[in-house]
Amino acid sequence: MNNKEWKPHKLDELGSVGRGKSRHRPRNAAHLYGGPYPFFQTGDIKAAGFHLTEFTQTYSEDGLAQSKLWEPGTLCITIAANIAENAILGVKGCFPDSVVGFIPDPKKADVRFVKYYLDTLKLQMQSISRGTTQDNLSVDKLLSFDFNTPTLKTQQRIADILATYDELIENSQRRIKILESMARGLYREWFVHFRFPGHEGHPRVASALGEIPEGWSVVKFGDLYNTGSGGTPSRARPEYFMEGSIAWVKSQELLDGFVLSTEERITERAILESSAKVFPANTVLVALYGATIGKLAILSQAAATNQACCAVLSKLNSYGREFAYLTLLVNREKIIGMRLGAAQQNISQVLLRNFECLKPQDELVHRFSKVTAPFFDGILTLQRQIENIRRTRDLLLPRLLSGQIEVEAT
Repeated sequence: MNNKEWKPHKLDELGSVGRGKSRHRPRNAAHLYGGPYPFFQTGDIKAAGFHLTEFTQTYSEDGLAQSKLWEPGTLCITIAANIAENAILGVKGCFPDSVVGFIPDPKKADVRFVKYYLDTLKLQMQSISRGTTQDNLSVDKLLSFDFNTPTLKTQQRIADILATYDELIENSQRRIKILESMARGLYREWFVHFRFPGHEGHPRVASALGEIPEGWSVVKFGDLYNTGSGGTPSRARPEYFMEGSIAWVKSQELLDGFVLSTEERITERAILESSAKVFPANTVLVALYGATIGKLAILSQAAATNQACCAVLSKLNSYGREFAYLTLLVNREKIIGMRLGAAQQNISQVLLRNFECLKPQDELVHRFSKVTAPFFDGILTLQRQIENIRRTRDLLLPRLLSGQIEVEAT
């Protein structure tokens, strides 16, 4: 392949570019939502992998009337809040004006190639988007970037190579979802619907939470678990961060899975001289406030956290990570509904400890943990595989997209 084949193009020279639509005011009007049309928001795009299929909101017919339904294969690019995140629509869907849609000209561009190229520009786009109040990447700024592109066949060949890695990642992610569903389903079967092994021999008795199996009790979450939070070492003290060896978890890194690595690390001195503290591996974390409020994570290694993360530590041997994590997951909306604070709407440690929950018999919880621990271990193994695959792909990506590695168009 001759590098002279590579020529700079603006994004709108490779296809059509348009902003999403969400014109209705107020935007939270109830009649706009709850229908059959997926409504993808910036957070959904940030959380997506290669393809965008998962969503947290839907539009009704009224919602669709003031928006637009985009076709699968559209590249979605965030320009506000989460800057330059992107994913390719896997289903028909709508999105707001904080998202730009790119539809490639089939004679000029492969949407996968454009997506990968955009990944290499993400840091630059985020850098020029920083504002005094809210980060924002205007469409004009987006269209100012050059996309250095080879022939369409070479684009397709490069995209095929990189997409192989993303297919492996998506396959592992599907397996994770299956394991998560199995663990969550078993929890509901045993501790919500009370169809646990031997349930036939347990008559129901009245309680503050309705009828429960005999031998169970209603307790506060704090009777089963201690809670704690960390802190943020002073940014004015570079020795707290430079060459740090201790993983430091922030609330935005809690994404309902294991925390394998962190954006930042802190030093031993930071632990000694600040409110940050180290929690052991397998500690369950809850985001107390912020964009990820209520989200959970499990530490894969000992790590410190900031003050927006609440650590959940077992008081009783039987009540480990599995029961803690799934109790919080299944009751998340209820817990968030109890939140306090008019400004930030935060969950507090006190609220969490006072949350009423069921305490089954210790032997049953121990049995549950033994059954579900392999599910959690399997999720951790798959997450590590994904991290390794992603690392390999990211090493290849800039070299392929700069023409350093030559490929033969087929």
